[in-house]
Amino acid sequence: MTELEEKVLEAVGKVVDPETGLTFAEMHMIKSVKEEDPGVVKVEFVPSSPFCPIAFKLAMDVKNAAAKVVGLKKALVYCRGHMMEQQINEMVNKEQQK
Repeated sequence: MTELEEKVLEAVGKVVDPETGLTFAEMHMIKSVKEEDPGVVKVEFVPSSPFCPIAFKLAMDVKNAAAKVVGLKKALVYCRGHMMEQQINEMVNKEQQK
């Protein structure tokens, strides 16, 4: 694991699931953290339920936590195992209009 992957994993592991009050690390919700290109990290997580009503919020929380890591240029966040994962992933990773 690269140093950047370790830092991102630590940061996103601290995100708290408001339904349980536990962190993503405590709930083992982070599936993978992979540096795709220098400074670009892909994070995959699994919500606590395939019907989790706050999966989009959780995905944004993960993206925002990762974005605070020094040295990160871009965070790609993918929700896995949710009934609306495709829509969530498209919205979370959509490029901001300049």
